[in-house]
Amino acid sequence: MANEEDDPIIQEIDVFLARSLLEKLYLFQYPIRPASMTYDDVTHLSAKIKPKQQKVELEMAIDTLNPNYCRSKGEQIALNVDGTCTDETSTYSSKLMDKQTFCSSQAASNVSRYAAAVYKKGELHLTPLHGILQLRPSFTYLDKADAKHREREAANEGGDSSQDEAEDDVKQITVRFSRPETEQARQRRVQSYEFLQKRQAEEHWVHLHYYGLKDSRSEHERQYLFSQGHGLAENTELIKSPSEYLMMLMPPSVEEENDKPMAPSNVLSMAQLRTLPLADQIKILMKNVKVMPFANLMSLLGSGTDATAVLRCVQQVALLVQGNWVVKSDVLYPKDTSSPHSGVPAEVLCRGRDFVMWKFTQDRWVVRKEVAAVTKLCPEDVKDFLEHMSVARINKGWEFMLPYDEDFVKKHPDIVQRQQMLWMGIQAKLEKVYNLLKEHLTPKKQEAQSAHPLVVSGEQRVNMAKAKVKQNYGQLEKELQKQKAEMKSSDASAKMDVPNARVKEEPASLEEPMDTSAHSEGLNNGLVNGLHPAQGSPEPLNGHLPGGCIDRVAQELKAFVSSTFKKQFVLTLSELKRLFNLHLASLPPGHTLFSGISDKMLQDMVLDTGCKQILVPFPPQTAASPDELKVYALWEAGDTYDQHRQVLLEIFSKNYRVRRNVIQNQLSQECGEDLNKQEVDRVLKVSCCS
Repeated sequence: MANEEDDPIIQEIDVFLARSLLEKLYLFQYPIRPASMTYDDVTHLSAKIKPKQQKVELEMAIDTLNPNYCRSKGEQIALNVDGTCTDETSTYSSKLMDKQTFCSSQAASNVSRYAAAVYKKGELHLTPLHGILQLRPSFTYLDKADAKHREREAANEGGDSSQDEAEDDVKQITVRFSRPETEQARQRRVQSYEFLQKRQAEEHWVHLHYYGLKDSRSEHERQYLFSQGHGLAENTELIKSPSEYLMMLMPPSVEEENDKPMAPSNVLSMAQLRTLPLADQIKILMKNVKVMPFANLMSLLGSGTDATAVLRCVQQVALLVQGNWVVKSDVLYPKDTSSPHSGVPAEVLCRGRDFVMWKFTQDRWVVRKEVAAVTKLCPEDVKDFLEHMSVARINKGWEFMLPYDEDFVKKHPDIVQRQQMLWMGIQAKLEKVYNLLKEHLTPKKQEAQSAHPLVVSGEQRVNMAKAKVKQNYGQLEKELQKQKAEMKSSDASAKMDVPNARVKEEPASLEEPMDTSAHSEGLNNGLVNGLHPAQGSPEPLNGHLPGGCIDRVAQELKAFVSSTFKKQFVLTLSELKRLFNLHLASLPPGHTLFSGISDKMLQDMVLDTGCKQILVPFPPQTAASPDELKVYALWEAGDTYDQHRQVLLEIFSKNYRVRRNVIQNQLSQECGEDLNKQEVDRVLKVSCCS
């Protein structure tokens, strides 16, 4: 209130809205006027406009008699543009640059907030602006000068070759037939810069007549800036409440759709997504993700969403495969579309993709060649189908990308049964279309077994061992009593005193055998977890090997580790296990190493043979497995490069990636000698990879 008292109202002004020049009034913003430019020289000025684009070109005269005008420069520019000859096509007929062209560009796309105001006799008259254009000098005459220069050079290079020689020249013509333009290609062409430039160039110029500032016609047009009537009927827009009037002056900013950046068709923010109906939300999510568990779908839809409504909607756009929802083929390939690779219609693509989905309902693995042989589609289309819902595994095929969702299957048995009936109908259609054989309908035994891993976890293996010990405890007790009776009846010299002998029930060793199946699948030597199941290897008693057997295993393992690190000075645990599997495959059945070697035993033996673990600081976002992050190196090999190798390993214990020149400088400083390129290469070759 104090501020309002200090700032009293001095004068009240009536405001009127003029409508005579509505949608006709433009504001031109000129650049700073040079001293030699005369804007009011009407005899040498022309104007033209493209109304749809709101583009204006003005041609203004330059005062060549002005002392600030450089006449020699003007003559040189006119000579470069028009040459020596003067005709109707010349830009500068006076052989002097005596005019300048200005071209406009839009200063603001939304001018609804701007108006031209005229104050007269205590009244303020406002006229809304239709456009604000900035005028900038146009230098198209320089392009014309360059074109003339190129024409002169081409004429000079041509020499005095005659027209007959040119006519005798025979040129080979290549005829190409364009493919039918797809809808996507047409949209890209329409949105291209070249197409927009062509459309703009097609609009014809409308020539205008310029009236000077003091011309009588200009005076007459300026009168339209004033409101023609002061009655209430003419200014109903200004009879508003204070809040409405303020809203008119400063409306809330709403971006036009044309001003928004064009986002890709498959990009939609979560805020925009949740404004759509539930069915559309689910369709968009499934179309983009393609395979999704029901729990993930519910989390994306937000809290408070009815699960029953989601289940009802998701069944319209997706099918259940191994407890997970996979988007339907007709959603990805709508009617009247075709393959971008082969041009095959959408109906054929849907049948092929349905066959792939149906195969995954039968098994976790699908072979790409089998799909291509049945569907008769090109490899690119088949690869697209498989990439939608599976992951390629080397030498195995394509595995369904998500694990079997048992929780959903247990919670919703009615939906599972309904989906099974749908798949039975789809299978019947596929049998008719593709003439499926019996081998296609029933999953292979080998494939069915491959769905379950051969290697169990360490915790499962310990539990299985405990259960086996408890199960066989009674049998072991009977066998022990039988042995005691036999020992008592035997000869005195051969008797063994076994008083109060009992079999102690101990838990199986927590030291799990080394996981070797990942590297030994391709060996075809009957190995499972490093063991020959058919041969009689030494059996551990209650999880422990006999003492003599342990010594032999340790000796054999130490010999393998020593020989391996003498050949390759630096190894990861993953690579060492792979080499150990190859070594096992070369051994005869029943060898002591088949008794089971754990990861801990292997790592302890590596450290016992003089090797050290190098703690390489790998980046946190690395995709390497834990075994690949464990690096071991032979610290002393007894050769001349021990010191260099140790310096190099110290370097890599601080950074996992180092430049070659840094390594060479560090080796020279630490070892006190300059190593040549061959010596550095040898140290690097055995210690790291580039």
